[in-house]
Amino acid sequence: MPEKQRTMLVTSALPYANGPIHLGHLVEYIQTDIWVRFQKMRGHDCVYVCADDAHGTPIMLRAQHEGIAPEALISRVADEHRADFADFLIGFDNYHSTHSEENRQLSALIYQRLRAAGHIETATITQAYDPHKQMFLPDRFIKGECPRCGAADQYGDSCEVCGATYAPTELKNPVSAVSGATPVEKQSLHYFFRLADFEDSLRAWTAGGHLQPEVSNKLGEWFKDGLRNWDISRDAPYFGFEIPSAQDKYFYVWLDAPIGYLASFKHYCERNGRDFDAYLKEGGDTELYHFIGKDIIYFHALFWPAMLEGAGLRKPDAIFAHGFLTVNGQKMSKSRGTFIKARTYLEHLNPEYLRYYFAAKLDACVGDIDLNLEDFTQRVNSDLVGKYVNIASRSANFIVKQFDGRLLGVDEFCDDADIFDAYTQGINAQTQSVAALYEAREYSQAMRKIMEFAAAINQYFDEQEPWKLAKDTARRDRLHKVCSRILHGFHQLSVLLAPVLPGITRRVARELFGLSRDFTWDDLAPKRFPTRINPFKHLAQRIDSDKVQAMIDASQEDMTRSPTTPDPSADEPIAETIGFEDFAKLDLRVARIVKAEAVDGADKLLRLTLDLGGETRNVFAGIKSAYQPADLEGKLTVMVANLAPRKMRFGVSEGMVLAAGPGGKELYILEPHAGARPGMRIK
Repeated sequence: MPEKQRTMLVTSALPYANGPIHLGHLVEYIQTDIWVRFQKMRGHDCVYVCADDAHGTPIMLRAQHEGIAPEALISRVADEHRADFADFLIGFDNYHSTHSEENRQLSALIYQRLRAAGHIETATITQAYDPHKQMFLPDRFIKGECPRCGAADQYGDSCEVCGATYAPTELKNPVSAVSGATPVEKQSLHYFFRLADFEDSLRAWTAGGHLQPEVSNKLGEWFKDGLRNWDISRDAPYFGFEIPSAQDKYFYVWLDAPIGYLASFKHYCERNGRDFDAYLKEGGDTELYHFIGKDIIYFHALFWPAMLEGAGLRKPDAIFAHGFLTVNGQKMSKSRGTFIKARTYLEHLNPEYLRYYFAAKLDACVGDIDLNLEDFTQRVNSDLVGKYVNIASRSANFIVKQFDGRLLGVDEFCDDADIFDAYTQGINAQTQSVAALYEAREYSQAMRKIMEFAAAINQYFDEQEPWKLAKDTARRDRLHKVCSRILHGFHQLSVLLAPVLPGITRRVARELFGLSRDFTWDDLAPKRFPTRINPFKHLAQRIDSDKVQAMIDASQEDMTRSPTTPDPSADEPIAETIGFEDFAKLDLRVARIVKAEAVDGADKLLRLTLDLGGETRNVFAGIKSAYQPADLEGKLTVMVANLAPRKMRFGVSEGMVLAAGPGGKELYILEPHAGARPGMRIK
C-alpha cells in the first residue's frame, strides 16, 4: 500500500545576521536539507523554512561600527547567506528575516495573548550598565565567572561549561565586552514571562518522546533547579521590535527569533495560497519539526513550547539537536586555517563532497562530529568517485556503443522468475532499510549500507568482465544483461543518494537516463527503471590534496583580512593553555617604521618596512583602517621578531607588529617607552 501523505513544516535554526556562514553552521542545514529532500521524494507535503536572525545589540553595534543603518547591514548579510545556502544546495522553500512585518505582528500577538492570560509580569531590576558607552549591557556583552561552577570567561546569560542560566548581575568579576570597563549597577523596569506557570506541562512534554533521550535527561536536571521567570525585554538603544504599550522597551531577541519560524512560514503561505492557521492548531494532522544545535536547547525545549502553549498554539512534534563541528579533532581555528567560511570552501571544492562527508558522519545523537580533512579527501575519492561514479563510467558506454543505448528491464536481465523474485526482494529490502535510516536521521548508517551496495556492484562488474564479453560476438546477450543489471544498480544507488547529492543525481536522472525530472522514491520500483541511457558524461573528479591545502591557506589569509566586528559572541574560543617557557620564547623588539604603504588588493593591510637596528624587515599589518601610511613613518613600535616568515598573497611577512583595540579606527600600535631605540629587546 502507498504511504499516507504527511503534511510537515520543518525549520533550521536561524543564522545570526552579523557574520558569514561557516562550515560549523552547515552541519545543521545539510542535516535538515537531507531529511527534507527525503520526505519530499517520498511524496510528502513538506515545507522547509528559515530566516536570518536580524535583531539585537550586536547588529546595532556592528552597523554603528560600519557607519550604516542596521537595515542595510542585515540586508547585505541576508544576500550573502542566501547565496551560500543556494550554492550548498540547501533547498529552502522560504528564506525570510526576523525583521519583517509578519514577525512584528506575530510577536505582538503572542505577547498580547501571554499577557492577557496572566503569564507576563513586570519588575524593577538592577542591570549592568556600561558607564563609558552609556548603555545597558545585554547578557552576551558581559563576561565573567559563572556563579554556579566558577568557569571563567562566560557570557552574562548562560554558562557554556555547566549549562547554567542566570542573571548577568550574578556573574563574578564582570567586565563589559563593548568597552572593557567594569559595569556599574543601574535599575530599570523589565517584563518577564512566567515560565514556571508551565512546569507541569513542560515536564510531560519534554519526557514525551519529542526530544532525544540525552536532551530530555539534561532538561530533567534544569527542572530540579526550578524554572525561573524569563526576562523578555531590553532597554533602548536596541535594534528590534518595541514591546506594545511599553516605552523604550524592546523584545529580547530570543523572544522574536523562534517566532521567526512562523513568520517565515506565514510569508510562504501568503505567497502560495496555503492555510497558515491550519499548521498551528492543537490536535491537527500537521507536523512541526525543528533542527537545532545543542547550544540552544534550553530556549527551544523550554521557553518556546511554553510560549506556544500560553498563546494557544500547538507545540513541535519533535526537536532534533546536533553537536558541534571540530576540524582535525580540534575546535575550528582561525590561526590554523580551519575556521572555514562557506564561501571559501566553495571557491576550492565541490559542495556535494561536504554534504556526503557530513552525511557519512551524522546520526540521531547530539554528539560532535569531526571534519578530518585527510579522511574527507580519502572518503570522497574512495566512495563517491571510486565506488559510485565509477560504476556508470565503466558500464554506460558498453550499452551505448553495443546496443544503441537500449537497457534491458529487470525482468529481462534476470534469467527466470525465481531469480527475478530474489533480485527484486533483495533490492526492496535494501531500499526499505535505507529509507528507515533516513527517517530516523541515522545518515551514517544509511551511507554505509549504500556504499556496501556500490562495492557489491563493482565486484559484480569485475567478476563478469564485460570488457571480455564485448570482444565475443557470441556472448552479446550476456553482455547486454550484465551491463543492464549493473546500470540498474547504479540507478538504484542514484535514487538512494539523491537526498545527499541532489546536484549530481539530477544530472544522472536528466543527462544519463534521459528523464525530464528529478528522481523520486518511487523510481526504486523495478518498472520505473529507464529503457535507455545516454553517453556517460563526467560527474565528479577526485579531490586533489593541494586544493584542500589551498582552502586552508585562503582561510588563514581571509581571517587576517576580515573586518573587525564588535560582536563578542563571534570571538574565537580561548586557545589551549601554554607554559611560561612557551611565552618566554617570544622575542619582542623595538622597531622603527621606515616606510608604510597601502597594499594593492588588500582592504586592511599596510606594508611596513621596519628597522631593527641594523636589520630591515618587511611586515604586513592589518591596521589600514586606523592609520594613514604617512602618519606611521618614523614612529617606534614593538614587533615579534622571531616569528617565522609567512608567505601571503601579497608577499612574505617577516614578523608581526603588535596592536590592540576593538578594531576599525580604534586600533593602536604598541609604542615603546621613552628612550627606546631600534633593536632593543622588550622584557
